Amino acid sequence: MSYCDWSGMGELMRAYHDEEWGVPVRDDRRQFEFLMMEVMQCGLNWKMMLDKREIFRRCFAGFDYEAVAGFGEDDVERILSTPGMIRSRRKAEAVISDARHFIEIRDEFGSFTDYIWSFTGGKTIIYEGHAEGYIPASNGLSERISRDLKKRGFKYLGGVTVYSHLQAAGLICDHAADCPCMKKVLAMNESTVLPRDEEKNVVCFGQKEE
Repeated sequence: MSYCDWSGMGELMRAYHDEEWGVPVRDDRRQFEFLMMEVMQCGLNWKMMLDKREIFRRCFAGFDYEAVAGFGEDDVERILSTPGMIRSRRKAEAVISDARHFIEIRDEFGSFTDYIWSFTGGKTIIYEGHAEGYIPASNGLSERISRDLKKRGFKYLGGVTVYSHLQAAGLICDHAADCPCMKKVLAMNESTVLPRDEEKNVVCFGQKEE
């Protein structure tokens, strides 16, 4: 089975794979939405995040990071009391705190998009072996970005979480070689092929790499 065969995961996951996953993101609000969904996902599964996406959007002002940065304790209570919301005070507070640091990066670099794409030279990275299904949980790039984000005050953004964001936002293309989305995604941005980079917990088609 291809790494990109998500057909058994339901229509929502399939649509996400076909229309969003790996498409290069150049919009700050979209970057914030994807990044904060990864924050909310920690310890949970991505399907749940997609199921609750509209709830997240209602709770966090449509992921308007400037609005979220101004949230206070009343907003935290409102978020936690929203039906269907993940009731984690720490995660809700992390999203608010991260929004403030997101703005700091925007002010320093011109945009968060410019900041994060600077780590890849603006190119989409294709790592050797990934198109054949050898996919890590994290790598050297995601760990470097994670360290920088943590230094800037971000929370819930370890190397594994950041790697997932890089996949989702198109900085890393991890579509399978036989996936129709591979060609579509690579047509959207200049790409480069690089050797595998300090990869951790690599799996291939569900089997741990020797």
